[in-house]
Amino acid sequence: MSVREGLEFESEIRSDCAALNGMIADVLAAASAAVHAMRDPTRGGLASTLNEISQSSGVGVEIDEPSLPVRPQVQSACELLGLDPVYVANEGKAVFFVAPEAAEQVLAVLRAHPLGRDAARIGRVTAEHKRMLVARTAMGANRVIPTQIGEQLPRIC
Repeated sequence: MSVREGLEFESEIRSDCAALNGMIADVLAAASAAVHAMRDPTRGGLASTLNEISQSSGVGVEIDEPSLPVRPQVQSACELLGLDPVYVANEGKAVFFVAPEAAEQVLAVLRAHPLGRDAARIGRVTAEHKRMLVARTAMGANRVIPTQIGEQLPRIC
């Protein structure tokens, strides 16, 4: 997108494409009974993935915005291009819904794998705001993150 618009960045933006089968196998070997769901946030990014899970399961999902592992160069590029990073496609990433008591164990397994070293616990399932995704901002306010209509980025593949 930046090339098409003739924009250049000082830092390198690298693709996050990766085969996650080994990392996922490690998680399932360590805590398969605790894994309730997992998804690939490629199409529509994290927000679309979490909205789909929230709506289909009838629960609320609350995320802690400051906990999102968005690299500074990606945040800067999104700001320059007018994009919200929660809607940007994330190939080579996975979202796990696990039992709360197993969260630290699953994080340890993920972080032990090279592709999961930046894994973070970003939120929780809640009975509040059913079928909605809500973000707790750095200022302590809540904001609803709706399902996006249309696509933020053109489909490349």
